[in-house]
Amino acid sequence: MITIKDVFEDYKQLKKVYEPNEIEAITLFTISEISQLSKASIKAFPERELSSQQEEQLKNILTQLLTGQPIQYILGVTEFYGLPFKVNPSVLIPRPETEELVEWILSSVAEGQKHKAESVKQFTGGILDIGTGSGCIAISLKKNLANAQVSAIDISETALQTARENAVLNEVDVNFIHADILNYYSTPHTSPPAPQYHIIVSNPPYVTVADKKQMHTNVTDFEPHSALFVPEDDPLIFYRAIAHFAKANLQPGGLLFFEINESYGQETIELLQSMGFTNTELRKDMSGRNRMTKAVIG
Repeated sequence: MITIKDVFEDYKQLKKVYEPNEIEAITLFTISEISQLSKASIKAFPERELSSQQEEQLKNILTQLLTGQPIQYILGVTEFYGLPFKVNPSVLIPRPETEELVEWILSSVAEGQKHKAESVKQFTGGILDIGTGSGCIAISLKKNLANAQVSAIDISETALQTARENAVLNEVDVNFIHADILNYYSTPHTSPPAPQYHIIVSNPPYVTVADKKQMHTNVTDFEPHSALFVPEDDPLIFYRAIAHFAKANLQPGGLLFFEINESYGQETIELLQSMGFTNTELRKDMSGRNRMTKAVIG
């Protein structure tokens, strides 16, 4: 029998792949998923013994982790905004900074409802998530804005299948649409009927070739490139297309939210302003990097 403490020692082999703080987080997450123990319990009782079956599972997972494969793909699950999500190589792994984007949207809705002397529960507006992937943004918003009409677009049918499974898992109703936002007006697609949207949000591809050189191989070797990379000579290609779509599909006073490449914060703001958006705001994430924008359509 091995103990929890033994697993933490064994997983230190991951220093070839990860930083120490990442190793601890990965180990904790893995033990919790395999043992079904809370993270607090794991930390409080390091001498607790694990079963031989759990020991075998943990060793097999370590072997995969040493190749650089993300733990979320190995286990097939992750957590986002307090909710469980299935993930696989057809979708990006949800990131903590995207949780901050969701929080910003929810606080903006709350502020808008306060001005109407209404509660968030009374918000019935239309929300569209473009490039939904696992569905983490759309599903988290629907879970917290139960009366909102939430839709989500993705070019990948396999990604949409994962998103649909996540909607079922989290017991929410989201309208998923298979479409390419870069060619939205020139290709057949299924679109939800009116009313138009009150909020459009997107975390589109924004990684350039130059950025790729700085990225960890567990991202570049395993996560879907179509959801990550953009042409070096046109890094804002998705932002331009989505802003164009938002101009035609947001109600007056509607909000457009983006997660962005920190290197193109000012350029993204200037793009939005040049297209007629107002009250543009650039926001930093928890690491102090420019990672989110908000804009209003007149």
